[in-house]
Amino acid sequence: MKILIVNDNAAMSEMIRSFLPKTFDDICECEDSFDALNYYRSFLPDWVLMDWEMKRMNSLATTREILADFPDAKIVFVTQHDDPELRVAATGAGARAVVLKDDLSALRPILQGKDDV
Repeated sequence: MKILIVNDNAAMSEMIRSFLPKTFDDICECEDSFDALNYYRSFLPDWVLMDWEMKRMNSLATTREILADFPDAKIVFVTQHDDPELRVAATGAGARAVVLKDDLSALRPILQGKDDV
């Protein structure tokens, strides 16, 4: 299975990789949500793991853009902010779930379809 990690911190991207199920054997990364739509178009991942805080483009806008072109895209926000308003905004934009960076073990059941929000 294919996954796109959108995160501007290489160490965090590597940590996210370590929590992925073994079935995700094709991984692509980009450092900015501004580039995520182009990466999505060319890679067509099964899941996108999107960092909340990005430099050039708002992650909510990127999520909406991806879903406008690919309505079946599955996006999970990965963030350090445990904020109910953020969760509402992310799911309102179309994200399937929000996972905290300090609990990356929550990714596995979501990506395996056992805990889809």
